[in-house]
Order: sequence, then structure tokens, then C-alpha cells
Amino acid sequence: MTTSSPKIVFRCLMAGRPLPQAARPHARALVRVTLAVVAGCCLALAAMAMPARAASVADFYRGKTVTLFVGYGPGGGYDVIGRLVARHLGRHMPGAPAVVVQNMPGAGSLAAANYLYNVAPKDGTQIGLFARNMALLGLLGGNANVRFDPRKFTWLGSASDFSDDAYVLIVRKDAPVQSIDDARRPGGGMLQLGGTAIGASSADVPTLLRDALGLRMKLILGYRDSAGMNLAMERGELAGRMVELSSVRATHPQWLLRDSEYRLLLLYARAKRDPEFPDVPTARELATDKAARDLIEFTEIPLLTMAWPFVAPPDLPADRAAALQNGLAETFRDPAFLADAAQVKFAISPVSAADIDRAIDKLAAASPALLDTVRKLMIPEKRP
Repeated sequence: MTTSSPKIVFRCLMAGRPLPQAARPHARALVRVTLAVVAGCCLALAAMAMPARAASVADFYRGKTVTLFVGYGPGGGYDVIGRLVARHLGRHMPGAPAVVVQNMPGAGSLAAANYLYNVAPKDGTQIGLFARNMALLGLLGGNANVRFDPRKFTWLGSASDFSDDAYVLIVRKDAPVQSIDDARRPGGGMLQLGGTAIGASSADVPTLLRDALGLRMKLILGYRDSAGMNLAMERGELAGRMVELSSVRATHPQWLLRDSEYRLLLLYARAKRDPEFPDVPTARELATDKAARDLIEFTEIPLLTMAWPFVAPPDLPADRAAALQNGLAETFRDPAFLADAAQVKFAISPVSAADIDRAIDKLAAASPALLDTVRKLMIPEKRP
């Protein structure tokens, strides 16, 4: 075979003629070289495309502002954690956007949830933080004011799984009820608590515990936010409220001192007592039967999986959703963020977006009977 064999191979292939026997080894070599060249080009193009895709997310966010809508007013736990995250999140996102907080109180953060789902742009420039019970409220149905499907939100993660926290019933020491036994006693004093609105933990958890534990209480709804309820407690307009222990530590740590004017009556969303408050019982241990305990444990799921849930509108571009999720996860690991959280005594124990999705699936898979019981308690029109 002469040095012109490759030309013979090429001409035969182009003309569709059979190759001479002597040219066939050269044909096989030519095919191997061609495949290697094609594979190399494909790898090069893929390598070029990957940084280009990452660059496109960075280019989108560079110079932009991400608005974090907090579903409550200034001064409460949601506002504290929202501003902590906003201070650090931008550094952990492609393009390093500015992140600002905008408070959107209303209906126990239902206004913020409806806004994010129906109005906010689906481009990754607006995200939110609203009540952890919003997901359960959306799954229950039966509330005409709920205009979202929690399974379609773009969940970003939660700042806490509540392992170092609790949802506490805190009351004034001059209240007519000074223990759970007092609150259960027929003909005894009435515990007057405050809340924001149906769908918020400050309203839903007291209602659930009233029925599960047989507590005598009157719940006054309509407070704009935590700051309003705290002020009402200080003035003596309310005997108490239910609130995150971390929120009390961050905003009113003096309430937890032994000689303060307040005391804790129970801990919700905890399997065991808090070592710092060994004399305060958990809601689970106060349950008098299995049905009550099952109800308590089921309704604790939102607190134990999405205590401070960060969320974006549905149908975000996948790369921007990933940038927000990864940025939030990196923020929760950032030593500077953790130092700021520790300074205000805010416990951080992150939950991933995937874990929130699984928790919502678990809530949705509950028995119809259990969901109906919760629905009747949480939705005014369904209450007996």
C-alpha cells in the first residue's frame, strides 16, 4: 500500500465503493482518529458550556438586589433571622447581589405567602420567609384565603430543625393561671393568650393544645406581629403567648431570668425537656391519651423541619433556584453568620430544601381522619 492509501480510503468511502483489502487497516485507523477528534471536540464544548452556564447565573445577579420579604413586622424572631441571613447571603451567591429585607406583615404571614406564589417575579430576585405552618395550612384546604399549593413553592432551606429550640407557653407571673394544672382545672382561671392570625403558630398551636390537653384559654387574634403581642403582655393586656424560645432569647432575654415577671408553662416541639428549664414539661408528656399525643406529634412536624423556612416563588429557572439553595446552605455554615447568630442567642441547625420537600410529602400522606381533625381546629369555618 502506498502513502496515498488514506486518499484511496477517503475516495472509496465518498463514492460508496468497497475498499481494497490492503486499504482496510488504514480505514480502521482513520475511523479511530476521527472518533477521537469528535470525542475531543465534544468534551471541549461541554467544558466550555459549564462555566458559561455558571457565568450566566453570576451575570444575572451581578449588580442586582434580591428582596427578602419577611411575613411579620420588625422586632420578632422572623425579622431577626431574616435580617441575619440578608446580611450574609449575597456573599455566597454567584454575582454577589445585594440582599435587602422588606417586612410584609398581614394575616399571620399569609399575605406574604400569597404574594410570593401569585405576584412575585419568578426570576430569583424575590424570596420570602413566612410562618412554618403555611405549608400545613395549604395542604389542609378549606380556607378560601389560601391561594397557593405548598408543593409548588421553590423551597430554599430552613435555619433550624428546632433541636436546640422550643415553642414555649410563657405567661406573666400575675396571670390567673400559673401552671398547666391550673389551666386544666374546671371552673379555674382563664388563660388569655394573643396571636396574629389563623395559619400562624401563635394562633394554631394554642388552639391545638387547648383541645389536645384540655386547657382553659381564650385566644385573642389580630395582633400585627410579635412586637405587638410582647407589648400587650408587658402592659398586662395579655396573660401570655406562645413563641419560639430562641426569639425570647434574642429579643427579651430578661424574661427568662429567674426573678423576672414571666414564667414558662410548657415546651412544644420537643421530645425531651430542655436542660436549662428542667421543671418545664413538654406538650407530649402532658398528653393524656394516644390520640392527643398523635395530634401533638403530627402538628410539631412543621417546627421540627421548617422552623424558619426560606422560600422562593414556583417555577424558578433551575440554575437560579440552585444558586439560592446553595447560597443559603453556605450562609448557614459561614463562621461570620454563626457568630452573629450566637451573639443574639439564635440557635442554627439547618434543614435542606430537599428535607423540607420530604416533610411536606409526609404531612400530605397523613390519614384523612388526622387531617380532618387538624382542619377543624385550624380553620374557623370547620370548627365545631
